[in-house]
Amino acid sequence: MANNASAEKCIRQSERHRLHNKYYAKTTRNAIRAIRNTKDKATAEANAPKVYAMIDKLAKIGLIHKNKASNLKSGIQVYINKLS
Repeated sequence: MANNASAEKCIRQSERHRLHNKYYAKTTRNAIRAIRNTKDKATAEANAPKVYAMIDKLAKIGLIHKNKASNLKSGIQVYINKLS
């Protein structure tokens, strides 16, 4: 347990940050899943820039590594290119 006020504040902040990060990570994963489940190339191309921005933001704040972000974006683009 926390022994002083600053430790208690740190616990409160950590929980807020955890929930905030969890929300953005889950939202991004759902957006990626939505693109990969679509069969329409036009829709996928229209939504790709928004998803790329979400992935870049996760990498910028340190939720995912920059190389993982690049791999995710590359995988999305490969999928879009394969659609007819």
